[in-house]
Amino acid sequence: MNIIFYHPFFDAQLWLTGMKTRLPQANIRQWQRGDNQPADYALVWNPPHEMLAKRQQLKGLFALGAGVDAILDHERRHPGTLPAGVPLVRLEDTGMALQMQEYAVSSVLRYFRRMDEYQLQQEQKLWLPLPPHQHDNFVVGIMGAGVLGKSVAQKLAGFGFNVRCWSRTPKHIDGIESYAGGAQLGDFLKGTQLLINLLPNTPETVGILNGSLFSQLNKRAYVINLARGVHLLERDLLAAMSEGQVAAATLDVFAEEPLPSMHPFWTHPRVTITPHIAAITLPEVAMDQVAENIKLIEAGKQPQGLVDVARGY
Repeated sequence: MNIIFYHPFFDAQLWLTGMKTRLPQANIRQWQRGDNQPADYALVWNPPHEMLAKRQQLKGLFALGAGVDAILDHERRHPGTLPAGVPLVRLEDTGMALQMQEYAVSSVLRYFRRMDEYQLQQEQKLWLPLPPHQHDNFVVGIMGAGVLGKSVAQKLAGFGFNVRCWSRTPKHIDGIESYAGGAQLGDFLKGTQLLINLLPNTPETVGILNGSLFSQLNKRAYVINLARGVHLLERDLLAAMSEGQVAAATLDVFAEEPLPSMHPFWTHPRVTITPHIAAITLPEVAMDQVAENIKLIEAGKQPQGLVDVARGY
């Protein structure tokens, strides 16, 4: 069994050693340009076109993250990057769900308890108690009901929040009000006070966080984007905040990363920025999952996290 590995910034030796420990029978190597030697499996993140082109003999292609948009973007720009018929597998959870829960809960509670506003008041040396938000009218809407969206929804519901989810296709989450498809998007947005985006990045979801969507939220709503920067039309968010339709935003992802130093988000008093750290891949847990999935494929079984390439997730 031959496995090739490529990641632009992960510690390659950590992965080579870790995977060898889990799959002693495998020959594992870091892919280098010009390497056209046979491979049964590829472990990648944002791989170069030439790494995967013409590798129809692969039994499995593993994306080292929850999203596969980088690979599918390559395929759209350079057809053949994704070898025809080769199963594409993404990581499921691997510790990311807990991290996303932590990020989402801390951000939601910050807005619910108005800590962001008290921080601004502190800078002005202003002592002014604010009317507290109430759970009854502080509806949290989550766009995306996959592994991460479901996890965040259930955790927030445990804090007593009225949580609802919207997804492209119908999903059922115990205790959570669910909406699906374009026909129900307006109903989902109506009455939402805080919006969390955890959608997959597909051609249909690019630019979905726009002025039209913001206008359907409650007045002075909050926006938290934890999915992909391309989901958000940044100018529309700035306009919605200027108009008072959106009160504040927490952004972990951006159309251009790192965020350019002159970008207006840096200095906007109602925008909170983090450098794409909401949920990162944990190598040891991820390697466990990849190794188990390879064993499933070798046994003729379907791996966990198999991607529907047509849908993009």
